[in-house]
Amino acid sequence: MARATAFAPASVGNVAIGFDILGFAVDALGDRVTVVRRDAPGVLIHGVTGVAGELPRDPRRNTAGQAVLAMADALHLDFGFEMQIDKGIALGSGLGGSAASAVAAVVAANALLDAPRSRLELLQFAMQGEQVASGSLHVDNIAASLFGGLVLTVGIDQPRVKQIPIPAGVRAVIVHPHMFLSTKQARALLKGSVELSDFVWQTANLAGFISGCYTDDLDMIRASFEDVVIEKQRQALIPGFAAVRRAALDAGALGCSISGAGPALFAWAQGAHAAQVLAAMRLPFERLSIGVDGWVVDIDSPGARVVSR
Repeated sequence: MARATAFAPASVGNVAIGFDILGFAVDALGDRVTVVRRDAPGVLIHGVTGVAGELPRDPRRNTAGQAVLAMADALHLDFGFEMQIDKGIALGSGLGGSAASAVAAVVAANALLDAPRSRLELLQFAMQGEQVASGSLHVDNIAASLFGGLVLTVGIDQPRVKQIPIPAGVRAVIVHPHMFLSTKQARALLKGSVELSDFVWQTANLAGFISGCYTDDLDMIRASFEDVVIEKQRQALIPGFAAVRRAALDAGALGCSISGAGPALFAWAQGAHAAQVLAAMRLPFERLSIGVDGWVVDIDSPGARVVSR
C-alpha cells in the first residue's frame, strides 16, 4: 500500500459539562488528508487546500504533520510520508479543526504501516499534533473525531476511552457564526481555580448527564445540561451568546452551550424540535448582522475512516 486518504469528522468538545474529557463527532463536515509512503524518513507536507487558508508546511508546526512525526518517532519507522491536507473545517471555529487534521493524518498513515496500530495508540499520536494548535494536551476533540459518537476520555498518559450511548431520537444542532476565535486565547482567559460550590455543581451535572444518557432519561439530561465553570468565563467572547442560548431552550432544546472554545454553539434536542431549535439559534446572530452556518446532525458518526486507497 503506497497511498491512503482518510476523513476525520468535526467535533464538539467539552459538551458543556465535560471540559477536556467529553466530545462528540459531527459528520456534516470534516478534514481529509492524503498520505503517501516514501522511502526516506520524515514528513513532507505538499499542500493545504480547502477553507483554512494558509497553514504551516513545516510538519512540526502543523497539527497533521506533528501527529505523523510523533507516530514515526514512537514506532522507529525507517521510512517516511508525504501528505496533502484538504480542510473542510474552518480553524478557530470551535469545531475541532486542528484535531480533525491530526486524526485524519494518523488514520491515513496507519493504513500504510506494515503492522497497523490500534485506535488508542493513534489517539496518543494525534494528541501530539493537537498540542501544536492549542498549546496543551487535551483529548475531547481528538477522541470524538477518531472514535465517533459521544466519547468520554479519562487520562492523558494512559487514556481510557468510553463511548457513551445517546438516547433514541436525540439530535445535535450546531451553529457557527462567521468569526474566528483562537483556542489558545480562549484557554488563556480561564481561571486556574474553581470555587468549591461550582466544583460540586459541575460534578453533579456531569454525573447526571452521563447517567441520563445511559438510562434514556431526558429530564435528567435537561436538568444536568449546564456548565457553571467554563461557559461563564468564555461567553463574553461570543456576541449574542446569551440570546442564542435562551432562544434554543425556549424552542425546546435539552441544553445549549459553547462548542469547544467557540465561537460555534451547539444544542441537543429531540428530533421533532431540532429544526425549530436551529432556526431559533440562528436568529440572534442574524439580528447582529453576523453570518452563520447551521446543521442538524445525528450523534452516531462512525468516526475517522479511510475513504480511498
